[in-house]
Amino acid sequence: MKTITVDGVEYVERPSKGPRAVVVIDKGWIYAGDLTEENGRIYLDRAVWVFSWREVGFDGVIDNPMQDNVTLKQMKRRIDIPAASEVYRVPVEDNWGLA
Repeated sequence: MKTITVDGVEYVERPSKGPRAVVVIDKGWIYAGDLTEENGRIYLDRAVWVFSWREVGFDGVIDNPMQDNVTLKQMKRRIDIPAASEVYRVPVEDNWGLA
């Protein structure tokens, strides 16, 4: 594990949970998060729910999730999705959708 000490305080590198992606699942639900896959499940950490958008297409949401006409809701828990429910995913930047 990598550490760095700054002014006597030791910081430890947070292990990566996986690449960040927007995941569209059946019934129209859309979430984004740090994606890992295990045992037929998709897990999203640091997740946000793409709740709604207006006056832009889905590509506009992907390009700029922090614009005023996009509503994202921070999720307090890990999202657990059956892999068979995934319609598609879009890889995004590491902090996509996080304030």
